[in-house]
Parts: sequence; C-alpha cells; structure tokens
Amino acid sequence: MQRQFRLRHSADFDRLRVEGRTWRHSLLNVAVAPNGLDHNRYGFITSRRLGGAVVRNRVRRLLREVARLATPHLKTGFDVVFIARNEIAGQPYNKVKDALETLLKRARMWQEDVQP
Repeated sequence: MQRQFRLRHSADFDRLRVEGRTWRHSLLNVAVAPNGLDHNRYGFITSRRLGGAVVRNRVRRLLREVARLATPHLKTGFDVVFIARNEIAGQPYNKVKDALETLLKRARMWQEDVQP
C-alpha cells in the first residue's frame, strides 16, 4: 500500500480512537472517522496477543490485501483502522474477506454499484 494511503502516526490512531466510530466482528474490529482528504487512509493493528511475529505479519499481510481489493468499493475521505482479534489467526482468506466486507457494509462505507 502506498505511503499516502497509510496511517503511520500515533496521533492519527489516537484521533480515530476519540472521534471515530467502531464496529465489531468476531474476527476483527473496524474504526472509521472522516479525514478531510480525497482518499482513504488505512491502519492495521495486530497485538502481541495474536501470537509471534510470523502470525502477526501474516495477519497484517492478509488484512492489507483484503483492504486493497476492497478500496474501489469504498467511499472516500475516511481514515479506517482494522484491529485484528485473536480469532483471526489461522483463518482462511475468504473468511477474513467476508468479515471485513460485513463490517464495512455495517459502517455504510461499501458501495455495491462501483466498477472495480
């Protein structure tokens, strides 16, 4: 994911915690807040409770890929943070994709009629 589309500063994550709205699923949580830009920025949180570095990196790569493929379907102008929960470790791609899509639809960020 390109640098301009990533949340990298702790102040951005703190702002999302205060101003953002959160939706929960058994595999992950999604926090969303407007950012005033013409594009979305994404952040990924994988805590050490998930497992070792190999497990955390695999989960992060999986979430990045699902978010990358979902980006054309999303409304723009938001900061989005994906917070992995313990149950996500070891889950197949399709389950994670379905969970993420479900959460983004609940957040009213998903647009069905967009051509990828």
